[in-house]
Amino acid sequence: MKTKIHIILFCMILSLSCTNYLDEKIISGISYGYYETPEGVDAGVASIYSVLRWAYNGENLHPIQELGTDTYQEGQDGNLKGALNRYESSLNSQFGVLYNFWSNYYTGISRANIVINAIPSVTGMSDDVKNIRMGESRFLRGLFYFYLVQTFGQVPIVKEVDFEVKTDFKRAPVADVYDLIIEDIRYAVDYLPPSQPDYGRATKGAAQHLLASVYLTRGSAITAQRGQKATDMDSAAYYADQVIASGTYSLVPDFKQLWHIDNQKNSEVIFAVQFSQNMLYNNNSGNKIHLYYTMVYDNKPGMSRALEYGRPWRRVRPTDFTLYELFDRKNDARFYKTFRTVWYANNPDNIPVWQATAGYTPPSDLVGKPKFAVGDTAIWVTMERVADHVNRDSLYASKPYYYIPRNRQTNAEFPQNFKFYDDKRPAANDENGSRDWYVFRLAETYLIAAEAYGRSGNYATAVERLNEVRKRAAYKEGEEKPGEYWRVEGGDYDERFESTEQALLLSVEDITTGLGDYSFIDFMLDERARELHGECIRRWELVRCEKLVERVLKHNPEAQNIREFHKLMPIPQNHIDRLDPIGPLEEEQNEGYY
Repeated sequence: MKTKIHIILFCMILSLSCTNYLDEKIISGISYGYYETPEGVDAGVASIYSVLRWAYNGENLHPIQELGTDTYQEGQDGNLKGALNRYESSLNSQFGVLYNFWSNYYTGISRANIVINAIPSVTGMSDDVKNIRMGESRFLRGLFYFYLVQTFGQVPIVKEVDFEVKTDFKRAPVADVYDLIIEDIRYAVDYLPPSQPDYGRATKGAAQHLLASVYLTRGSAITAQRGQKATDMDSAAYYADQVIASGTYSLVPDFKQLWHIDNQKNSEVIFAVQFSQNMLYNNNSGNKIHLYYTMVYDNKPGMSRALEYGRPWRRVRPTDFTLYELFDRKNDARFYKTFRTVWYANNPDNIPVWQATAGYTPPSDLVGKPKFAVGDTAIWVTMERVADHVNRDSLYASKPYYYIPRNRQTNAEFPQNFKFYDDKRPAANDENGSRDWYVFRLAETYLIAAEAYGRSGNYATAVERLNEVRKRAAYKEGEEKPGEYWRVEGGDYDERFESTEQALLLSVEDITTGLGDYSFIDFMLDERARELHGECIRRWELVRCEKLVERVLKHNPEAQNIREFHKLMPIPQNHIDRLDPIGPLEEEQNEGYY
């Protein structure tokens, strides 16, 4: 016998701050009827948005997307690397991170369903506002299903609001899930406005970008059955171009400035997840992604932990492929504008002095004197490789700074991605950050369009879209390049202020016959890695292109256990255990996990 349950214990109510953020406050004691009021709809929609923060407020989406890929492998610390980087048996249906993923996004879907089903009965709200709130709710429901289907494949479709205990959730075919996603997002495209007064709400541009991404994902399938259609690439290109042509967005001219924490609300961001410096608005849990890409710097000579350098949790490190093959480091500014390679001394109490060591004797006039001062280079992580015949101990001792060439890099010491640094935290040891998370930005829109055109054989237009991104990636005329340009990367010192744009611009031949045995899809995956490095979407990219196993085996030496079935994650056992009736395990669980 089914039992009535109260499913609404809390909801989030919209409160507009002086900066027009989408803020939430918790109130209790709400019945379903509240959602059939204008205030209830606004509160319900705000509660759906709040689900987005989960991905970035801990080791949640980040390890699933970055560990065990071609671009990132495990760092020194953390307990998720065995399952997610080495593909060990601990990646199974009882792996807690995956149940949290499943539970979080189905919570969002449940909240969206409540609002979607309530809006038609609301009085005192104009049809235009109803359509906008419906568009936001369906945009978010479509986004959550998109995350789920890319991660687990077949998942249950739930659209109704059911106040009875329900246990018979059957997984729907992947094609049906994509049909629902597209239906939801097309509604959002039709009814969401180009801009909203509250920063953080979904807009027409966000819906168009998401729809383009969904069509590209569905249409990329060759062996997988996603319900792909011959028109998918045309649709992906069309909706991406709608965003580009809208005039609402533009690329931030300097790639490094795009990531400056004081420049978060910039012209390139299409949709972002909001975090506040007031942790009450974040449910007392801020953006923690800044913790995971850092190397151990605070135990080195002349250094102590500092806000500007981050708290070194060292959960992931770049693969050799990322550091030594992926980028044209001489001409592509994105490399040195993505990775920190220099740390400046900030601790006068542990600056080393020159002294004789085995194999090295400094000049007599230096012995006993400090190797550097506060503000000087204390650590240099370089792309150089020390020749095998060189006495490395002697070489390291001869440097004034702590020298980490390629030979010396480890899973604790490596060039670190500083896109997500957050120096607005109260102190260096604080975990909770307030940086917003860019979910969609215009550079990716260009890359979606480029890939869709290229897959359709229109390489001329693909090159046009690619070159818009690559022009921004170049060093500009008059911009001083980092010292590595002439010290490590083979550049000429006298050309340190010259543009590198011509070296980065592509021709049709570059992405067709010029690739040799390399495919256009591999080129696009490389270009997406250069532009979107570390942005918590890499696994989805590789799975979408059916390249996960191939590229991981080639570029991640620690992930050699990967097999084809790892393209999907296991369905969480918590979900399976509560099914009644329960079908055969091969019906309820993904292949390879039973």
